[in-house]
Amino acid sequence: MTRAADLDRLWRDVRTCRICRDAPVGPPLPHQPRPVLQPSATARILIAGQAPGLRVHQSGVPFDDRSGDRLRDWLGVDRARFYDRDNFAILPMGFCFPGYNASGHDLPPRRECAPAWRRALLDLMPQIDLVLAVGRYAQTWHLGGQSRKSVNETVAAWRSIWREDGAPGLLPLPHPSWRNTGWLKRNPWFEAELLPALRRAVALRIS
Repeated sequence: MTRAADLDRLWRDVRTCRICRDAPVGPPLPHQPRPVLQPSATARILIAGQAPGLRVHQSGVPFDDRSGDRLRDWLGVDRARFYDRDNFAILPMGFCFPGYNASGHDLPPRRECAPAWRRALLDLMPQIDLVLAVGRYAQTWHLGGQSRKSVNETVAAWRSIWREDGAPGLLPLPHPSWRNTGWLKRNPWFEAELLPALRRAVALRIS
């Protein structure tokens, strides 16, 4: 069996995962699970996100929301290129919408997903040579000791983290949520310096 077939089989297994409902770490998921991810045996770029929001949970399409619109603008790609599995793999830290906290904000990614599935999925995607780590949870997992105390510090250190001569390279990004608009205004270097480097790296790796 080919690696692509192995990956597709594992993807089917993930889509039927019910760990967070049936054997949860902490309180069970407050609704029916709907794992949302886009693995790929050919894409060179992995988007390592946080967890689906409510709209993505409803559509089953990753980044099918305003955050996705902003992320695609950051990457310099349209929807067709973004959802082409030859271009991008999408693997959030939590595969299901985690629900809301008492303040109406999304809860953190579920803790069951990464230990159960992440390493197996990544092992079947050895062609990945650029990881875009979006948000604190993805940065902590992928960077380990290189992760700073906050997303702000980690993204600000992108030059020392970014390595184009290794495999895979990694770029840390803030979450593209519209709640972060104020952060973007306070940190103009992100648009002036990091985004051009990001778009060049993406353009080199997509069709």
